[in-house]
Amino acid sequence: MLKAQILLSRTCPITEFAVCFTCLNRDRIKSMFYHAYNSYLEKAYPYDELRPLTCDGQDTWGSFSLTLIDALDTLLVLGNHTEFQRVATLLQDTVDFDTDVNASVFETNIRVVGGLLSAHLLSKRAGMDVEEGWPCSGPLLRMAEDVARKLLPAFQTPTGMPYGTVNLLRGVNPGETPVTCTAGVGTFILEFSSLSRLTGDPVFENVARKALRALWRTRSDLGLVGNHIDVITSKWVAQDAGIGAGVDSYFEYLVKGAIMLQDEELLAMFHEFDKSIKNYTKFDDWYLWVQMHKGTVSMPVFQSLEAFWPGLQSLIGDISSATKTFHNYYSVWRQFGGLPEFYSIPQGYTVDKREGYPLRPELIESAMYLYKATGDPTFMQLGRDAVESIDKISRVNCGFATVKDVRDHKLDNRMESFFLAETIKYLYLLFDPENFLHNTGTEFELGGLHGDCILGAGGYVFNTEAHPLDPAALHCCSRYQSERRELQDTLISLSQPLRPAADQSEETQESIALKPGERRTARALSCPTQPFSAKLAVMGQVFSDDS
Repeated sequence: MLKAQILLSRTCPITEFAVCFTCLNRDRIKSMFYHAYNSYLEKAYPYDELRPLTCDGQDTWGSFSLTLIDALDTLLVLGNHTEFQRVATLLQDTVDFDTDVNASVFETNIRVVGGLLSAHLLSKRAGMDVEEGWPCSGPLLRMAEDVARKLLPAFQTPTGMPYGTVNLLRGVNPGETPVTCTAGVGTFILEFSSLSRLTGDPVFENVARKALRALWRTRSDLGLVGNHIDVITSKWVAQDAGIGAGVDSYFEYLVKGAIMLQDEELLAMFHEFDKSIKNYTKFDDWYLWVQMHKGTVSMPVFQSLEAFWPGLQSLIGDISSATKTFHNYYSVWRQFGGLPEFYSIPQGYTVDKREGYPLRPELIESAMYLYKATGDPTFMQLGRDAVESIDKISRVNCGFATVKDVRDHKLDNRMESFFLAETIKYLYLLFDPENFLHNTGTEFELGGLHGDCILGAGGYVFNTEAHPLDPAALHCCSRYQSERRELQDTLISLSQPLRPAADQSEETQESIALKPGERRTARALSCPTQPFSAKLAVMGQVFSDDS
């Protein structure tokens, strides 16, 4: 396998120190990416992941050449169109999802479905020849749809909440446990609604929404949800409530789903959760774990996965709270040169057997969002610290290795695919203000069946694996699907006898985010030229009237 060529998109200027320093960090991050990426190509492909200490590979999440799928859009973020084209073609020719493999429904969705969707939506920008009608059709979209259909049997439960594991060839195994984590139920609306609106098949968005609604109905009287639930009975098995592992991306997808789909209901659900989270889990700008029915503290720990929260707060305009919490988390990073998986807040130290740092991106992700929102150089300083720590501590001859223990910086033999999908991407975007993903509408491209859709103009929404999705593409394709359905209905009506028109003033629909018994009048479908609730989403930031 040939090495991917390191492409330095810009030459560092010799004037203006701050600009040059940013450029130097950007080029260093790019060098880190290619050291890891080329090591995977040479030593691990076609396995899912690289084992950097033994310089070989292993399958971890289903034998999909997962690192290639996860890293594909990062190649374009770094400006490497040639390698993006090569890998996209390679994946189409080599990856087969008709395999007798038990796969995580959650991980397959965020990494594989999300990665393929993002690559599909970015393929024209990458210089690939696209089908007529793109982005409403294309080979990478068909691959994403193919694997997503293999996940659908997991949703066939009495509650609509999915099993955690599915066999890609045979469906859900008869002995599969019905217990899954909260995030494993509530982290589908971005990818599945994208699929439905791009392909015209509503089944994906329908099952994702049904799962969200089922989960919403299980919250406690305090307005909290637990950590693990029985998807058959809706009974909570683990009743610890917090914002970290097992729960995190459920809250993330309520906010991002609201932005991407312009969905009032999802945002209302999040705001209700946010009130309860602040009331019962927040202490001195830390977030603890509490018993979901009583509100009593069960685990006074900070988990590294919680570090996404300040970035999420920035998306709803809560900058002050986000900044304070970020500084708490940043203090832990400075203490160890990385975030341990668990950190005891009362003791100010790591938790036994949870001392590792697998090169997670969450704190860097929050730094990127907060820097975009405020311009505060403190957030860029975290990026510089992260580059320095990761490059010095984790770099080995074959890529970058997980930190087994942040206290002594011993390493473990694994490089997860999210290192290239998320960690490197967020670092690079932090230091590349001119990247196309930061576009504010000054650039765009045309697409759609009639070539009249404005695409790639900004407002990208990242899924929880940092795969960017373009909301404009969803609207473009769903508009055509709506027009097609209207035409079909018109043709059918012309062939049938006329019937009295129904009283449209009586048409209402229920909303799970409204009070019991409260209903709202259904609105006529129209182009979403005005954002919902007088809020405006710009570059991933939501600003209210009083912002």
